Amino acid sequence: MKKYGEFGGSYVPQELKERLDEIKKEFEKIKKSKEFKKEYLYYLKHFVGRPSPLYFAENLTKYAGGAKIFLKREDLNHTGAHKINNAIGQILLAKRMGKKRIIAETGAGQHGVATATVCSLFNIECIIFMGREDIKRQRVNVEKMKLLGTEIKEVTRGEGTLKEAVDEAFEYLVNNSDVFYLIGSAVGPEPYPEMVKFFQKIIGEETKKQIKAQEGKLPKAVVACVGGGSNAIGMFTDFVKEKDVELFGVEGAGLGISTGKHAAAMQNNTVGIMHGMKTFIMQDEEGKVKEAYSISAGLDYPGIGPEHAYLGSIGRVKYDSVKDEDAVEAFKLLSRLEGIIPALESSHAISYSIDLAKKYDKDDVIIVCLSGRGDKDMEQILSI
Repeated sequence: MKKYGEFGGSYVPQELKERLDEIKKEFEKIKKSKEFKKEYLYYLKHFVGRPSPLYFAENLTKYAGGAKIFLKREDLNHTGAHKINNAIGQILLAKRMGKKRIIAETGAGQHGVATATVCSLFNIECIIFMGREDIKRQRVNVEKMKLLGTEIKEVTRGEGTLKEAVDEAFEYLVNNSDVFYLIGSAVGPEPYPEMVKFFQKIIGEETKKQIKAQEGKLPKAVVACVGGGSNAIGMFTDFVKEKDVELFGVEGAGLGISTGKHAAAMQNNTVGIMHGMKTFIMQDEEGKVKEAYSISAGLDYPGIGPEHAYLGSIGRVKYDSVKDEDAVEAFKLLSRLEGIIPALESSHAISYSIDLAKKYDKDDVIIVCLSGRGDKDMEQILSI
């Protein structure tokens, strides 16, 4: 039986399949290596700053008027988001494989900054593919990547967002056998979805220990935003087996599902093949991929990771969506109430949690993955 039911797989040209098989073989080795784990955890602790805190948002809880809302503070990681967890893991793998060049894609720029950071740390050449629209939206992160010594490849095709950046990164990979593609989300052909989960599951593992220590029990619900789905799969993995814990993935509803201007692949509910994987994607009747839209560059992706597709199809995770305007309101609200400026991606999950909290008792707990901080979004917020 396949790992993700009908989803996942590796729908790529043969020459790329051979290189992916090489990565998969090395990945299987490091999963069992105590030496690798020790090195990985060393950098997470001393470079990234883990464990990240689990914070009781008392003021937000009072505002919502229901269950206690806790925030898993991935925004406090070095580079400002959860992306660094995976970047550290994959760069250590690439180093073991003797790779001298790294490529990556980025939308919101957080994965790009994380990749540029670890390439700087280990003195490895780095090229980041980023769509022209995302370069405009995320100027601060673009300048950070340049400062870190990274080359930015501007992607001008199509809508110039995350999908096109991934397209061009894969094309570059096919034509350059000496590079390692450091994918930032739980998407793409095997072994990437499993590999990204492996390096992000630290989020949920820490969270479970922390909530038991603070509240003496498991949460009623866990909430995370979902674009491709790396922070969400990292948060959900250790809770999936806990049948009494409800899991909620929040996509970008953009201007509203009915308008067609959104990034909610699960709401679109059609299965197709994109970026080497079989999953839920936004496509028309002829199977052509539709352009996604979200105010949040990190959610602006017309698909979703194959494990999320599987978890949604079996009903283990409920996938919903939040509109731009509600995410912006949550962005401002959390800043004002808690002194925490969240990323626009995370703001979707915050917005959803406010309504969700009302459905539980005051002694119940819900946990939101605050996947990143909002410094990168300030120019965009000010322009609204």
